Amino acid sequence: QVQTVESGGGLVQAGGSLRLSCVVSGVTFWKSAMGWFRQAPGKEREFVASICLNGGQPNYADSVKGRFTISKDDDKNTVYLQITSLKPEDTAFYYCNVYSSGYYVNDYDYWGQGTQVPVPS
Repeated sequence: QVQTVESGGGLVQAGGSLRLSCVVSGVTFWKSAMGWFRQAPGKEREFVASICLNGGQPNYADSVKGRFTISKDDDKNTVYLQITSLKPEDTAFYYCNVYSSGYYVNDYDYWGQGTQVPVPS
């Protein structure tokens, strides 16, 4: 059973940067594709980015392309999300999970506690 611990969030002004981290356990990490998701206040959780098990083929939501970068470190069982040029609309709780291309966001049955990224307007 996957377990995730997200960290790195915090209050950042628009235009700023953050690096989110997510330590993963309960799965064979180096064999796992990983994804980042987010849930803004009053909205449904949405896909942000994914990365293949070998660290290649990153894929991003249109709203974050060019500003967010996903990476994974198999030695540390950790997936990262580097965020730059933050916008107020990036305000959300951010979550990581083992990624399945065949899943809709609502198909996942586990979510960690997430890490909050508030970006004041």
